[in-house]
Amino acid sequence: MERSTLIRLTGIAILFLSIVIGSWVLFGPRSVQHIDIPDQAFHRFPGVSGPDHATVVPPRVPTAWTTYGEGSKSRLAILLTDPDSSWLGLAHGLKSIGVPFRITRDVREALTHQVVLVYPVISGKVLSSEALQALAEFPKAGGTLIGVQVLGGGLNETFGFREALVSRQRYDLQLAESDPLLAELTDPRERHLRVGIRAKGIEVMGTYGYTESVAPLARFDDGTAAITQKTYGQGRAYAIGLDLGFLLLKGYNNRGEELVQTYDNQFDPTLDVWLRLLKSIYRTAHTGAVTLGTVPFGKSLSVMLTHDVDFTQSIKNAVDYAEYEKSQGLVGTYFIQVKYIRDYNDDIFFNDEGVRYLARLADLGMELGSHTIAHSKVFNRFPMGTGREAYPAYTPFVKDRTTAFNASILGELRVSKFLIDHFSGQSIVSFRPGELSNPFSLPQALLATGYQYSSTATANNSLTHLPYQLNYDRLTDSEVELFEFPVTIEDEELPKMGDRLPEALEVARQISRYGGVMVVLIHPNILDHKLAFEKGFVEGVRSYAWFGSVGEFGRWWAARNQVQLDVAQGERGGTVTITTPESVAGLTLEVPGGWRFDPSRLSMKGIEQRGTFVTLPELKGVHTLTFATGSR
Repeated sequence: MERSTLIRLTGIAILFLSIVIGSWVLFGPRSVQHIDIPDQAFHRFPGVSGPDHATVVPPRVPTAWTTYGEGSKSRLAILLTDPDSSWLGLAHGLKSIGVPFRITRDVREALTHQVVLVYPVISGKVLSSEALQALAEFPKAGGTLIGVQVLGGGLNETFGFREALVSRQRYDLQLAESDPLLAELTDPRERHLRVGIRAKGIEVMGTYGYTESVAPLARFDDGTAAITQKTYGQGRAYAIGLDLGFLLLKGYNNRGEELVQTYDNQFDPTLDVWLRLLKSIYRTAHTGAVTLGTVPFGKSLSVMLTHDVDFTQSIKNAVDYAEYEKSQGLVGTYFIQVKYIRDYNDDIFFNDEGVRYLARLADLGMELGSHTIAHSKVFNRFPMGTGREAYPAYTPFVKDRTTAFNASILGELRVSKFLIDHFSGQSIVSFRPGELSNPFSLPQALLATGYQYSSTATANNSLTHLPYQLNYDRLTDSEVELFEFPVTIEDEELPKMGDRLPEALEVARQISRYGGVMVVLIHPNILDHKLAFEKGFVEGVRSYAWFGSVGEFGRWWAARNQVQLDVAQGERGGTVTITTPESVAGLTLEVPGGWRFDPSRLSMKGIEQRGTFVTLPELKGVHTLTFATGSR
């Protein structure tokens, strides 16, 4: 059959199918979720079917605070006054920024630590009079006390304010001009933080403004203090006027619409500033504080070059990008749309020719990931599915921007993974949905289908330039072993990507100041200015960046997430015990100024120290490092 005749017949088939679907939409029962796909609109791989196993989504299991209850007295102690709060957001945030901590509900146990953070509230309703008195004495004895939402209990004077006034009409706060704790927060977007955006008209979270506070670290837009501070010789007391765990989860769960200012391509460190402030307080207050770096091998920026392959020409062009990356010793991540059905979105390109390009990407050493099958904007409204969806029976069809049929979340995940694995020889673990459409149930669905790393959100929607752990249903109380690496820079905004290289390099510079992550998304639908951008970006950040795929960095980050740090201080230095359940190379420790590693106490080779930063070789298990103070 001539190609022109085949095209006409295919067009007629698609037109007929569209008429059938239109009639179904107008007259058909809404409970029906299936339509038949003509053979002309479907690519069949002979002899290929699967997956054969069933997928079972695990039930929600609340995470117990005791999961984070172990550790030495060198850690920051979180005194948890309400276990039904958003404490998991605080735990995940401290993990991301690298501050070692433990959680306790015992006031006396907490006060054996040098730095204590009381969360989520201080009041006579949640703490006894004896506990409140002990907290009041703690900073006077040289400890550092951080109170989140200090509402009563007679501690107003301890924290240096008169009253705590509640309001939902505060939208901004400004950091103090000159305070050593804030010295690294120099960008205007770090010094002016949002609680909400007034123009959106969306109710914002409640805050507590503290009155008559002398020299606070931050003030709300109504003049009340957002963060108080009071000095007691070596001791300090700080009161924070908002629920920090709740704020963090707004970003991590992508539920902070009232806070989001831009979609992507901008520097927005909203959550990171709060975490960096806690880190600064901890390191200032604890003379033996050791924290964990966020970038492998002592670099200052983690870069992931990623590509969404979701257009007919893209699968071929992807090889050109991969060949460039291979020539530079880099590994990119290619999120492949498994497009074996012709529909509203595009023609079929996951076919015999497409899988040859797929195999070539794998041969070049690139990481492959799933970009779904349907690439539907309404993926976030798909049903979960049966867990038995399989090729070739699974036939998702996109009618238009807001309508898709025969589709499910589990079908998109498990069938795309099966086919990519089958034709590439890889076992893929990374996922990004089409149009970044994000179902609330995606975390547990990804976990159930064998994925480990997600790049579904944008950094600006998440309000952070650091990776973070995900929660079940994107809610507050149940973590899943899955990590999000949000998109920083992408190519669908004007001006065209090739004209935005200077701005992208500036965002990279800003993020690198505190060890953030930069996920670059380039659709390989064309080469031209996009490939030129990638080459210019790589050269622009190469001197200070670590490069890796989502899978490579994901494995490193997941191993880092399990690391435990404990310090024993002595008169002339201290020892750092680092516990790494999984093998990991390139961890970086930030030690106190004046500490130098003593190699005579450890036979391990490959430890490098530059100033206060110590980079470690591959580790697994328990290792103790000795540091001395003074001259060599």
